[in-house]
Amino acid sequence: MTPDARGWGNACAPDLDTVDALARDAFAKLPDVFRTLCGDVTLHVSEVADEDMLRALNIHDPLELTGLYEGVSLADGGANDPPPGGAHVFLFRMPILFEWAVRGDATLGALVTHILVHEIGHHFGLSDADMDAIEAASETS
Repeated sequence: MTPDARGWGNACAPDLDTVDALARDAFAKLPDVFRTLCGDVTLHVSEVADEDMLRALNIHDPLELTGLYEGVSLADGGANDPPPGGAHVFLFRMPILFEWAVRGDATLGALVTHILVHEIGHHFGLSDADMDAIEAASETS
């Protein structure tokens, strides 16, 4: 089957606004209790992580970082000493699209949801099993 036969002949990669909309939709579909507990977590979507973020994480290839939680984890006492400016979740479009293309086993929306839940999970100090349960619950809403 040719690419045009699949309808990809005129396709374009999802732009920044589209990935941002997917992330905000994913956040809206999170279980109410979890979303309410997130409080002041601010969501940012950009093309790639900036040089300072990459340097701080000792990452040389910006395509290796799909998302980042920045702030004090509630599990580490962050509720008593919140960071200035609150907590932030960053999602990075280009690495997300790269992972989506390489994996080929998930929709873009499902991948964005997975990354978002994982990064917010750091805010609460959740286990992978806890994050999997939240992700599954968001798929049914």
